[in-house]
Amino acid sequence: MHRITGKSGGDSLIEMSPTDSMNDDMNGYHQHASSSSGSLQQGQSASPLMPDVCVETCESLNTSLASLTPSNHSDSPQREAQTLEQINSLAGLSRKRALFLKFRSRIDKQQHSKDSVFFRDGVRRIDFVLSYVDDKDGERKQERRKVYEANLEKVGLELEIEDKSESEDGKTSFVKIHAPWEVLATYADVLKIKVPFKVNDIPDNSEMPMNWLSTPFRLPEHIMHPEPDFFTAPFNKSKSDFFLIDNKDTFFPPSTRNRIVYYILSRCSYFRDECGDKDKKGIKRLLNNSTYTAAFPLHDSRYWKRSRDANCESERFSLYKHWAGFLSFFKEQPLNLVRKYYGEKIGIYFAWLGFYTEMLLFAAIVGTICFIYGFLTYDDNEWSKEICSEAVGGKIVMCPLCDKKCGYWKLNSTCNSSWQSHLFDNVGTVFFAIFMGIWVTLFLEFWKRRQARLEYEWDLVDFEEEQQQLQLRPEYETKCTNRKMNRITQEPEWVLERTATDLMAKLLLCWVTVLLWISLIIACIIGVIAYRLAVYAAFASIMKDSPTTHLQVVGPFITPQLATSVTASCINFVIIMILNLMYERVAVWITDMEIPKTHLEYENKLTVKMFLFQFVNYYSSCFYVAFFKGKFVGYPGDYAYMFGSKLRNEECDPGGCLIELTTQLVIVMTGKQVWGNIQEALVPWLMNWWGSRKARSHPESLYSRWEQDHDLQGFGQLGLFYEYLEMVIQFGFITLFVASFPLAPLMALINNIIEVRVDAWKLTTQFRRPVAAKAHSIGAWQEILNGMAVLSVVTNAFIVAFTSDMIPRLVYMYAYQPEGEMNMKGYINNSLSVFNISAIPPANKPEDGENPFWFNSSITTCRYRDYRYPPGHEKEYSHTMQFWHILAAKLAFIIIMEHVVFLVKFFVAWMIPDVPSDVRARVKRERYLVQEYLHNYEVEKLKVQLSQNTHDECSCAPMIYPSLPKHEVLSECL
Repeated sequence: MHRITGKSGGDSLIEMSPTDSMNDDMNGYHQHASSSSGSLQQGQSASPLMPDVCVETCESLNTSLASLTPSNHSDSPQREAQTLEQINSLAGLSRKRALFLKFRSRIDKQQHSKDSVFFRDGVRRIDFVLSYVDDKDGERKQERRKVYEANLEKVGLELEIEDKSESEDGKTSFVKIHAPWEVLATYADVLKIKVPFKVNDIPDNSEMPMNWLSTPFRLPEHIMHPEPDFFTAPFNKSKSDFFLIDNKDTFFPPSTRNRIVYYILSRCSYFRDECGDKDKKGIKRLLNNSTYTAAFPLHDSRYWKRSRDANCESERFSLYKHWAGFLSFFKEQPLNLVRKYYGEKIGIYFAWLGFYTEMLLFAAIVGTICFIYGFLTYDDNEWSKEICSEAVGGKIVMCPLCDKKCGYWKLNSTCNSSWQSHLFDNVGTVFFAIFMGIWVTLFLEFWKRRQARLEYEWDLVDFEEEQQQLQLRPEYETKCTNRKMNRITQEPEWVLERTATDLMAKLLLCWVTVLLWISLIIACIIGVIAYRLAVYAAFASIMKDSPTTHLQVVGPFITPQLATSVTASCINFVIIMILNLMYERVAVWITDMEIPKTHLEYENKLTVKMFLFQFVNYYSSCFYVAFFKGKFVGYPGDYAYMFGSKLRNEECDPGGCLIELTTQLVIVMTGKQVWGNIQEALVPWLMNWWGSRKARSHPESLYSRWEQDHDLQGFGQLGLFYEYLEMVIQFGFITLFVASFPLAPLMALINNIIEVRVDAWKLTTQFRRPVAAKAHSIGAWQEILNGMAVLSVVTNAFIVAFTSDMIPRLVYMYAYQPEGEMNMKGYINNSLSVFNISAIPPANKPEDGENPFWFNSSITTCRYRDYRYPPGHEKEYSHTMQFWHILAAKLAFIIIMEHVVFLVKFFVAWMIPDVPSDVRARVKRERYLVQEYLHNYEVEKLKVQLSQNTHDECSCAPMIYPSLPKHEVLSECL
């Protein structure tokens, strides 16, 4: 039997038997009993030092342990001297024990592992880490830290400091925080955290038919369901024996522990008088004023290898292996493990993203079929054949598309764009627009059912009513001055008193700021339109002799219209990205200024502001091309000009504006997705590479993983907000304008398959572990998606009616075909009006150099895209009756399509209940069991109390932890 001995000065250390320390090798160092850790948890017994040695009193052991706890000491010379002085002041057993603890702490420190998630004693778990760097303003910040950490200890948290000499850079110090059972139990009671009280006894009959087909997509059962299914109830500290508490150290999972600790950190004061200066409160302010450089919970292990100790969690490794790898793109997501490790809020996001991606598969298949239909009917396109033929398109002379710089041109020069337009502008487009209106309803309704099931499985039923009212934002609490009785709970709560004038002034300032930024977007869009009008003439002049036709492959496809559309779309995309970067800070600033009461209210306010801005920013150019371009042009003798300038309003290509809308949509949507993936994957990878490079240059460091977590940005509250925003904007692209580009769902599907794994990869490998947070739904995004679903029906109906040429073609085929046949022969000639060249104003006529070689004096008329009477008619240049018939048909189509789709949407929504019947039954069963078991528990407790005549109570006071009644939590001080 080996014994650990040592000397310090002239005193011999007390001999310890190996039975006094646990023989587990936890992450590369030995665990020791909690009695030798410097602070004992209530209810734990001290391990015996020797069989023949006894502890004199609880008070003397408490004194010796508290005076020498390693949690407040670093290895600096000043601390060393203070420790020796304290040791010398002791006598007898206390002195010997103190010497042993000091010697053992040195041994533990030398063996401390990079992967450690425990204090140096190997027992107390690290629930949170604060890091700081001493600088020129160090004395002031040091005083703040000293007071703040002292206040944390008063609340019951335990701290252990790692000196900067142990860090890689030699500058960063770490404060490790542990929440003991008393603190966790108190705040779990305050926050109404649900915990298990009975194993779920309801049989699961949700077996799907032909379940074997999904075998290749499944993950192992222990990954999909890492925990048994329990019935749960809000924790009550006074009834702790009612719950299934096998081990107090592991009863609350790490995600719940770090959530509770962050709740305390957010409300703890760093001013000497805790209630004296309400503004000097919370870790967020300490981070903002650089008192601390970071605050974060630790990951449980390195992601590329499993922990060496079987008793230590390796959930991060499991997530990396089964979830974060791109080769797992076809596998289901381990949502229960994601929720257990990161919390419900992040779990809900990935559940929604995964479900959205699954539903996109059906839209992508139908959209691809519609595109293939357009490709297969390529040769049946009669109007394109007429445009490309020399007999029709080669003889039609078109009027100039701009003043002076643009010449007359032949219709067959737009042959390629006409064929391209047919790929997206065909009968299949109408079918797909109607299908997407129904698809979006099915998506939203089935998501409600999926969300309801998750709410039950993740103990989020009634979460909003019970939890959100308790979790006030610390920024709100610090501004509160009075208490007011809550009409619902009948309990006093802190309220922020604001005068009507102050409230109106802030609201006015906030929304005026938002409107100003939206006005800036509109001004930029007008600038891009002016660019399109100005450069079109330049491109037309440059390409008049068709120099681009000499280019290989792409040369024949480049036209002035295409060049203008592509360059304008690229410029518009750059403007969108710049405005987004600028507005993000503004939106956060004005939301902070409103001082929302709860985190949910904060997110909702920020969501509305950001979405309104992003909606206008991303979609305004598409709305212009779809609904305004080519609609207010006039005719050659009476053109309309933009804002009274010399810039003539744009005309659509003879093939229609749909191909230009498709071009705009593809560039903006694709550019946004590519740029987003670069930001999300490449930037974190570079940061991680640089951090790994630093780690390789400091192999002697014991705490490189903590510093990696410290260096990298976290996937925090706003990070998740921007992920939602990105996906909702994408949802708008594939629903609002899908009639112009059936392949948009396919592009979104490919992007989202990558997005799920990129988000999982960066969250698991690149970012520090976020603070766990609860959420029972996707919040305000649900209402935004519902609104966009309704708007998408209207926009797609208008795109088919006014942007596409579908309705004019059908009217021609059924009513104006001269031979009475059901074909499109003669449609091009019918859709172009005639204008007398001599009637063109001299200021608008093409310059002599702009007239092509084939123009001669024998040509007296040109054609333009409209339905107007020819010159010489008694109603010359006014709209024909066919124009009004087409307009009536367009309006009728919009009304019919909207009513049909809306009726189907409402019917589907009515047919599909929001909550599955089995989930509703389980919720009722659980509520019944909670009441029944609580009743039985109280009855049994009463019986025990009545049967006991005497009580044996321990007269020994708790050693370290004070009693923390519910009414003494930090928030009561506010």
